[in-house]
Amino acid sequence: MTVLRARGLGKAYRGRPALEGCELDIPAGHVTGLVGPNGAGKSTLLNLAAGLLEPSTGTIEVCGGVPGSGPEQLAKVGFVAQNAPVYPTLTVDEHLRLGAKLNPRWDAALAAERIGRIGLDPAQRAGRLSAGHRAQLALTLGIAKRPELLLLDEPVAALDPLARREFLRDLMAAVAEHGLSVVLSSHLVSDLERVCDHLVVLVGGRVRLAGELDELLATHHRLTGPRRDVGTLPADQEVISASHTERQTTVLVRTEAPVLDPVWTVGKPGLEDLVLAYLGAPARPVLRVVR
Repeated sequence: MTVLRARGLGKAYRGRPALEGCELDIPAGHVTGLVGPNGAGKSTLLNLAAGLLEPSTGTIEVCGGVPGSGPEQLAKVGFVAQNAPVYPTLTVDEHLRLGAKLNPRWDAALAAERIGRIGLDPAQRAGRLSAGHRAQLALTLGIAKRPELLLLDEPVAALDPLARREFLRDLMAAVAEHGLSVVLSSHLVSDLERVCDHLVVLVGGRVRLAGELDELLATHHRLTGPRRDVGTLPADQEVISASHTERQTTVLVRTEAPVLDPVWTVGKPGLEDLVLAYLGAPARPVLRVVR
């Protein structure tokens, strides 16, 4: 089952494209890491999925419906925007009561437990909270809504390392208990590596790479050997990145076949190596792992 499907999706602001020709299928029941440099279109994609923006071209379908098309559709999707928006004049408790009124699947017990564990004062106005505590409040509202799909745009950017770990632990518990699907945008690759099993890389408004993380890592190889022209590599070894010293060449290739050339020392890239290679690679059609 696909929780998010985009076909030819594009969004332009004053004629300048933020997304172009986006073709994407995100499977349900996964935690998808959304990675890309600033300006890649990550926030635009999440805002389109939440129904806060309308496409300039193409289509997007979320949880089987058009984003923002009505109360039933809105109840399926939770969204925490990059600046963790809350109402500054409302107290923490008033936020929870508002969440209960607006969301038919509201989990009051989860919200109260999380607020208590974080140490937020229910009587404190949100405008007087620290940036980290405002983010925690916004995250609590998103999880307690019990959506089918939770969209998180840089949710842990304002949190300290301990708070990040606690949030990611709570997120994984929600995924395991309720079959929650998550799309998590973050620059912190170490956090994505801890929780994500699916990956989407956006560069320049286009999907550069998408697939299940284990399969992506299994089909990419780091080759190190004597300096050579990478154009001489077999046709089934797609070169993603290459670097050279006076005597040595290092190449990241994608291939389903084993690398048999004894000249190469073959290693496995980590997630950060993979992401950085695609961020710096020339534009090419999206590469997907199809099961």
